[in-house]
Amino acid sequence: MTPAGHRRLILTRHAKSAWDDPAVDDHERTLNPRGRRAAMELGEWLHSRGYEPDEVLCSTAMRTRETWATVAAAPLEVTPKVSYLDALYHASPDVMLKYLSRATGDCIMLIGHNPGIAEFAARLCARPPVDPRFQRYPTGATLVVDFQIDSWSDVRTGSGSTLDFFVPGGKG
Repeated sequence: MTPAGHRRLILTRHAKSAWDDPAVDDHERTLNPRGRRAAMELGEWLHSRGYEPDEVLCSTAMRTRETWATVAAAPLEVTPKVSYLDALYHASPDVMLKYLSRATGDCIMLIGHNPGIAEFAARLCARPPVDPRFQRYPTGATLVVDFQIDSWSDVRTGSGSTLDFFVPGGKG
């Protein structure tokens, strides 16, 4: 539970997906073994830090849904409300902000795709994380950013305070 006037966003790019079958539609690509391990590591990391969303906004792509399912298999103490949204599939930062502004939870996890998620992360932070991987926002990359706001509709560019940044597996 976050204090009044405080909202937290966990912004995650899906874990590494499989490219081994060119006949599979992009929307239906699943995680590869490395991606599944990374998503599990991400779930454990979130739990260990107490970063537990009470609401999840997730692209409908198979790789984002599988990322969330694997993260959620970690021993999370909160069971969030989960919304799978077609509009978040390869969404622009403006579309992500539109859906975030409608969120009702105190701690939101948004799971999406590059390049939009990297651009959205860069726009939100007053000061970006001091990590060379932040600009690339590799698969599994997760930014935790806090806002001093009463409602998600109050989010503004550059108004977030970077709390943490994590890339599972230590690679991009």
